[in-house]
Amino acid sequence: MDAPLPGERGTLWLVPNALDHGVDGAASLDLTLPRGAIERAATLNHWVVEDAKSARAFLKRVHALHPLAQPLQSLDLREMPRPPKDGRTPASDEAWRALLAPALQGHDIGLLSEAGLPAVADPGNALVTQAHALGLRVVPLPGPSAITLALAASGLQGQSFAFVGYLPTDAAARTARVRSLEALSRRERQTQIAIETPYRNAALMAALVEALHPDTRLAVACGVTLPEGWCRMATVARWRQAPPPFESKGLPAVFLWLAA
Repeated sequence: MDAPLPGERGTLWLVPNALDHGVDGAASLDLTLPRGAIERAATLNHWVVEDAKSARAFLKRVHALHPLAQPLQSLDLREMPRPPKDGRTPASDEAWRALLAPALQGHDIGLLSEAGLPAVADPGNALVTQAHALGLRVVPLPGPSAITLALAASGLQGQSFAFVGYLPTDAAARTARVRSLEALSRRERQTQIAIETPYRNAALMAALVEALHPDTRLAVACGVTLPEGWCRMATVARWRQAPPPFESKGLPAVFLWLAA
């Protein structure tokens, strides 16, 4: 590729990923990602990613559809700082800015999350913030988001909704949080959306069914975009009669509820 002109700055491209990360027998990327996003990803030599190993697997899938501009082993893949655990200080602004150094030298950078759209339910938003602070151009590429796909398929309120991320793992704290969100949902007519790690799907579902009011409508979207994926919505009273059978291999799931 041509060297950047003096003073020219690169663009931060938000590259969508498939929602089948870690799933055996993943289908071709062009079944879920637009052709333009795949072709753009193939041109990028500099990347900021959550995990370099999974990013290489993604780029191999890109290469199968559109040749990479450079061999995979020569690409510059930089991992973003890990999300802080309780009691730890989050990464500094300087640490995030350092990842954007190639863009300041005129090179485009791709931001890739583990699944779905970068910076949505994803720590990459910190990189986007610093890109704006540095005056860099930021361009999102279209692709799937498990959160918005689940909301669309749920039939719940799509005009007002809130993504609340992960709920507490402590049972008492989780119950209190769920009931607080349910009260907010009832007052604001707002759909609440939460996620959980796949191996805790059944535990979270049980907690929701126990804590929510019987008339509250609860939807579960599991493995969206995958052939075995499903989305179901019913009242909590109905769910108590027939809880969903989560697969043992643990597909990612999104949980949504709207109080009556």
